[in-house]
Amino acid sequence: MIDIENGCALLINKPYTWTSFQVVNKMKYFIKHKYGIKKIKIGHAGTLDPLASGLLIVCVGKFTKKIDEFQASEKEYIGTFRLGATTPCYDLEKPIDHIYPYDHISEEDILLAAKQFTGVIDQVPPIFSAVWVNGKRAYELARENKDIELKSKQITISEFEITRINLPDIDFRIVCSKGTYIRSIARDFGITLNSGAHLTSLTRTRIGSFLLEDAMEINEFDTSNFKNI
Repeated sequence: MIDIENGCALLINKPYTWTSFQVVNKMKYFIKHKYGIKKIKIGHAGTLDPLASGLLIVCVGKFTKKIDEFQASEKEYIGTFRLGATTPCYDLEKPIDHIYPYDHISEEDILLAAKQFTGVIDQVPPIFSAVWVNGKRAYELARENKDIELKSKQITISEFEITRINLPDIDFRIVCSKGTYIRSIARDFGITLNSGAHLTSLTRTRIGSFLLEDAMEINEFDTSNFKNI
């Protein structure tokens, strides 16, 4: 049973196209109606974009105090970059805006580029992101076609493995620090290869020591499967 009084954390596999807040709202609805609770604290520990899937930690009750702790944990992702084209949001949420050549890119070039992204690097977040700019979210300003200049920030990529090359697609595995935008890595990766690139798939497989393989699907609201942390 969910321990409302002491709190708990649930490992959820966020479905593709769902927002992280939709998952939280679904869990809140379920818990309230299942246990007859009128008021409950619930939140997630680290946003996943709608077009990303994978591990989402949903904190319930007193465990909402642990959200910052979970958010600060190292993350692991797998996914695919597509060379030769860019989009305004660096993934598939917006249509392609520019086409670039990629015939000049070799496997050696790709592996060398991945090494250049390992370690402490400066990264500029996507303009379609939840970064605050003058009291508004960056994506709100971007949708209003406002000119936005976001500041870079330091992130750490401890592992960047290229797992498959089938141009124009490149599969990868990345282990990184809090605040890393994989979409921005896609953008910068394309630039490094004198081309363009965008993210076509992304799955979060780990947050700290918690694994996607231990997560439940959104339609598996069987409390015996809920994982207390």
